Parts: sequence; structure tokens; C-alpha cells
Amino acid sequence: FPVLAFVLVLRSFFMEPYQIPSGSMLPTLEVGDFIIVNKFEYGIRLPVLGTKVLEFNEPKAGDVMVFKFPKDPSIKYIKRVVGVPGDTIELRNKVIYLNGQEMIQTYLGDASANTEIYEEKLGDITHQIWRNKNSGQNGKVTIPEGQYFVLGDNRDGSNDSGYWGFVPEANITGKAVAVWMQWENFFSLPNFSTAGSIQ
Repeated sequence: FPVLAFVLVLRSFFMEPYQIPSGSMLPTLEVGDFIIVNKFEYGIRLPVLGTKVLEFNEPKAGDVMVFKFPKDPSIKYIKRVVGVPGDTIELRNKVIYLNGQEMIQTYLGDASANTEIYEEKLGDITHQIWRNKNSGQNGKVTIPEGQYFVLGDNRDGSNDSGYWGFVPEANITGKAVAVWMQWENFFSLPNFSTAGSIQ
């Protein structure tokens, strides 16, 4: 019982495992990656209710965040935070302008015949993204109080804020901090070569 109680408290308030279900965060996270979610990074919440009882940090641009999908809270999503409350986000042919400042993208090469790899500077984080070679969405929005704007690193293969809108603060689970192994399915062997921190 003490061991079970410890695991329950740890998972409820501090750390939670999560497996990447899709390719929406490629090339940063692969399908089958098991990651660790830091649940107290953005404050401690009551289990089930989700009410925040202790305030810590707030999500910032560049963070990789796990949250309950606003359209169906029984499903958890993982995306990269692009904008926080009060920010103005503009997309011009797949390039992000945060409060009027261009988030620089540098071409690195091709991932496939139709997909290009770019390095993107978003806030204090430098990471890689995938972009298709076709034209992208354009639009501009100001983020309301208590809401967040998120995108997948696989910019043309992600169901994110560009389609369904903002993430409410109450839906946040925590910050994705590390990959601990890759295990695509039950019939494959676990792979620890991708273990490490998430950028």
C-alpha cells in the first residue's frame, strides 16, 4: 500500500508518463516515444477536478505542453506553445510572427520529396520543424486571457490551434521534459537511443 500510494501521489501531482500517438510533433518526437510530463511546472492541480491549488510558472513560447483536447477532454494532446494570453500571432506562409517579430526559420534540408526541415527560433527555444513545400495558412489572431495558442512541429501534419482554436488554461496537464524510451508497438523492442531532454 505505501508503494501504491507513493506512485499515485507522484502521478497525480508531479510526473506522468505519456506516449506519443501520432506524427504531429515530428521531427522532435516520434510515434511511440515515451515521455515524462512535469505536472508541477505550471502549478499543482487537484486530480480529476483540475483546479489549480499552487501557482508556479506559466507556459511560455517554445514549451512542449501536454493538455486535454478542448473538443474532447478525454483525449490528451501534445503540441508546442506558440503564444500566451495577450500575444498577437500572425502566420505568413508558415512563418510565425509573434507580437510583430519574425520567428526566424533556417532551411536545413529535405526530409522527403515533399517535406523540408527547418530550424526555428521560438522564444528562447531553438528546435526543428517539418514543412511541406506547398503554400501555408495565413492569418492573425490575438490570444484571449486564460488561453494558449499551440502548433505541432510537423506544421502540415498536425491538428492544432490553426484548426480548432485555443487551449484553455484549465486543460493544461504539464510540460513535456524528456524522452525516456521509444516503443512503437507490443511486438517491437524498446529503444533507448532517443532518450534525453526535449527542445
